Amino acid sequence: MDRPPDLFDAIVMAEERYRGEGFQEGYAEGRCLGLAEGRRAGVVRGASIGSEIGSYRGFALTWKCLLSESTTDKDRKKAKMLDSLLGMVQRFPYADPTHGQLHEDLDRIRGKFKQVCSLLSVQPDFHVSPGGSALSF
Repeated sequence: MDRPPDLFDAIVMAEERYRGEGFQEGYAEGRCLGLAEGRRAGVVRGASIGSEIGSYRGFALTWKCLLSESTTDKDRKKAKMLDSLLGMVQRFPYADPTHGQLHEDLDRIRGKFKQVCSLLSVQPDFHVSPGGSALSF
C-alpha cells in the first residue's frame, strides 16, 4: 500500500526543486550576459586589430608610391620589403577570427613592419587609446 507523501519530504523536495530551477535560470541568464559581453569584447578587439593592419597597409602603399620613381638598388630593396609587407597584410585572415595562426600572423606582420621601418629609417609610434588607435611617424 502506498503511503501519502510526507509533509517534510514535500518541503525538502520543494527546496531541491526550487534550488535546481534557480540554478538553471541563473545559468541561462549568465550565459546570455557572457555571450553579449564576449561579443562586445570581440568587436572592440577586432576593430583594434583591423585598424592596426589598415595602418600598416596604408604605410606600405604610401612608401611604395614615394619610392616608385627611384631606380637605386637601395630603393628597389625597400620596395621589395614593402611588397612583402603588403603580401602579408593581404593574406591576413580578416574573415576568420578562429584562424589557428591569427596571433602568429599578426606578430609576423608587426615584425616585418618594424623591419621595413628600420630599412626606411622611420620611427613609428603605434598606440591604442580609448578614442581609437593611431599610427604616427
